[in-house]
Amino acid sequence: MTRVAAVDCGTNSIRLLVADADPATGELTDLDRRMTIVRLGQGVDRTGRLAPEALERTFAACREYAEVVKAHGAERLRFVATSASRDADNRDDFVRGVLDILGVEPEVISGDQEAEFSFTGATKELTGRADLDKPYLVVDIGGGSTEFVVGEDHVRAARSVDVGCVRMTERHLVRDGAVTDPPTAEQVAAMRADIEAALDLAGRTVPLGEARTLVGLAGSVTTVSAIAQELPEYDSAAIHHSRVSRDRVREITDWLLASTHAERAAVASMHPGRVDVIAAGALVLLAIMERTGAEEVVVSEHDILDGIAWSIA
Repeated sequence: MTRVAAVDCGTNSIRLLVADADPATGELTDLDRRMTIVRLGQGVDRTGRLAPEALERTFAACREYAEVVKAHGAERLRFVATSASRDADNRDDFVRGVLDILGVEPEVISGDQEAEFSFTGATKELTGRADLDKPYLVVDIGGGSTEFVVGEDHVRAARSVDVGCVRMTERHLVRDGAVTDPPTAEQVAAMRADIEAALDLAGRTVPLGEARTLVGLAGSVTTVSAIAQELPEYDSAAIHHSRVSRDRVREITDWLLASTHAERAAVASMHPGRVDVIAAGALVLLAIMERTGAEEVVVSEHDILDGIAWSIA
């Protein structure tokens, strides 16, 4: 048994997992799993730089996580940074800050590496499930990018494309510095066209139509599941391995795109940091389901974070 700590720093959120990993049994036992919305990717698509206030929010979360890692006595720590820090001109400022706080240098991984970790984290515990056919298509809808991975027990093909809930919101739904509430039909159509173009790009590398089971990861997907189940609060246990039909995803997406900020914020299971970006994330999920013909999505709470943990176990 090895006690490990994994940090996944994405465009919208930073997450920590401290767990005991047993490679012999394939079991990962959570000791602490937490998430903080830091919006590191704020404005990156427009400016090409990480905003000072976004860096400070991220560093504040890192200081909190350093205390948790120390308290649990983790033997190994790996910090992985994804889309926003790949794109930024001033990513060296980010690297130095993380190194000073946590004592490890963040690994700014490629989209392909991101996909590998996501696939491992999402599918390791699905092995042997008779009710889920292979190959799997794992889709990780992040803030800045979405990863597509097809495989059986191992990755067969993977591709990362630059559509995520934050990037799509900032690119298509923001006018005069504020999110349009609700967006116009023209804004939604432009966003949908962008997503469809990204699916065309992903399909050149990943055989999207060959998948028999769609597995969806990350906050946009888990939040859609929470809404579908009408949960009184966000409940990871109820969300993990839940299934949501394509019709239900379409119904929820239509509502989100027509709703106001106040209406979305009133959803009991909605994290405050997702209120303005969830509609874009749900539309990405719906477009994927329509493109692949998936009748349902299997929702996983285990994702890239778990894959990172396994990589150092």
